[in-house]
Amino acid sequence: MNAEVPRLESRDGRHALFVDGAPFIMLGAQVHNSSNYPDMLPLVWPMVNRIGANTVEVPIAWEQVEPVEGKFDFSFVDALLTGARSNGKRLVLLWFGTWKNTSPSYTPAWVKLDNRRFPRMKTKDGKDHYVLSPHGDATLAADKRAFVALVKHLRAADPQNTVIMVQVENETGSYRSPRDYSPNANRLFAQLIPPALAAKTGKRGTWTQAFGAQADRVFNSWHVASYVEAIAAAGKAVKPLPMYVNAALAGTSFPSSPEGTASGGPQQDVLDVWKAAAPSIDFAAPDIYDHDGKNIAIYLDGFARADNALFVPEIGNSADFARVFYDVMGRGGIGFAPFGIDGTGYSNYPLGAKTLDAATLDTFASTYAAIGANMRGWARAAFDGPTWGTSRPDDAADRSARLGNWDIVASFNQWEFGEKDWTFLKRDAVPWADDKVGGVAVVALTPDQFLLTGDHVRVRFNAPKGTPDNAVVVKVEEVRFDGDRWITTRVWNGDQTDYGINFRDRPAMLRVTMGRYR
Repeated sequence: MNAEVPRLESRDGRHALFVDGAPFIMLGAQVHNSSNYPDMLPLVWPMVNRIGANTVEVPIAWEQVEPVEGKFDFSFVDALLTGARSNGKRLVLLWFGTWKNTSPSYTPAWVKLDNRRFPRMKTKDGKDHYVLSPHGDATLAADKRAFVALVKHLRAADPQNTVIMVQVENETGSYRSPRDYSPNANRLFAQLIPPALAAKTGKRGTWTQAFGAQADRVFNSWHVASYVEAIAAAGKAVKPLPMYVNAALAGTSFPSSPEGTASGGPQQDVLDVWKAAAPSIDFAAPDIYDHDGKNIAIYLDGFARADNALFVPEIGNSADFARVFYDVMGRGGIGFAPFGIDGTGYSNYPLGAKTLDAATLDTFASTYAAIGANMRGWARAAFDGPTWGTSRPDDAADRSARLGNWDIVASFNQWEFGEKDWTFLKRDAVPWADDKVGGVAVVALTPDQFLLTGDHVRVRFNAPKGTPDNAVVVKVEEVRFDGDRWITTRVWNGDQTDYGINFRDRPAMLRVTMGRYR
């Protein structure tokens, strides 16, 4: 048993999640919110096994573990640990405490029903809002006590570190009212911004002087993040697992509307506020349900930062979202998880699939299999070297990038043989031509040697413009990772490489060596 606690490492702007002492890529699956009960687990494992996930994200609700104040019940956690180990899965626990999709719906009844002790936010006109106030000291103390009890239980019950990360709260913030307007909150709002925030942002003065029209939202972000920081820091003092927060996204237009977004949550335009207020949080992560490929790229770019590891803990479970895995891997991401992967039959369409049928599951399975058994090797390579990747764009146009000494071009809707401008291929479109599937991810091992994998894509390595046209593909090897090295299983050649390097629906890991002849 490896007792080394998982950790996040960052180096040269790249990030790696270390599990059992080595880099790890999370091929994840998140279950539905109400699948966090023992009787539901038999409907979970077959589905996550079907797509080849190595990690399962499961909610742990405050109301579930502390139904009576001060009395804790971790029987579901124990059942979950047992099931995960028997199925060879790691776990990410999602703490549904003060916030779940901004709501207190997963707090215990003794919290929900006591608005004096656990106050809700006040709107501008003095009415109760549905969100619990981040200025409620008793609420924070009770949430922190329950979270610490959970982490203490993990320290005792999970010495083998089946649980590799914890999400602290869920989609924090507030809709329709950008902050608490209670007398106490208004008093704090009239004060100067905290020194740590001033140092991070270069702003000075009161909240209004420093942030203008965004002042209410930034104020709420600071106090929500500070609340979450207190909980995460207390948990890490017990067992220092990686801890992160997830964001209900604000759209792609910035600055975001304070009334139209989950004000206070860790959206990309307030990440600096969260970084200053919550240093115990390892990273913030986007929950993606936008089907537009261009918007998805904006979200990923906003969270893929030198000071923020890219991780997608929630994405829709319709087939068109599977391709985004390649965008995440191409940005050096540490993990990816479609939401709602279980057999309970619930559908959150149109955010996800109408039905989680075999074809949809197979799309995610094919994507995960591209890295699959070679996950450890890919994770190590991606931490050591630069990466690039792309999914099939909505318009199926080519995508390209410079990596190492070469221009890499990804093209879509190609057969494995020939060119699509050939007459007989023009009249015979590929069967997946109308499907938003496929992509490629590449790691540069050296400036002339690359690991790549993908599906439904053609990849070419070209000499950059303005350089001699003496480029040659030296070798294309199909490889597998064995412990600490790559083993060649066969060499691709002839028809397999004459028309680019083609991935269809059979996953493979390739090592491509490029060179120039003299």
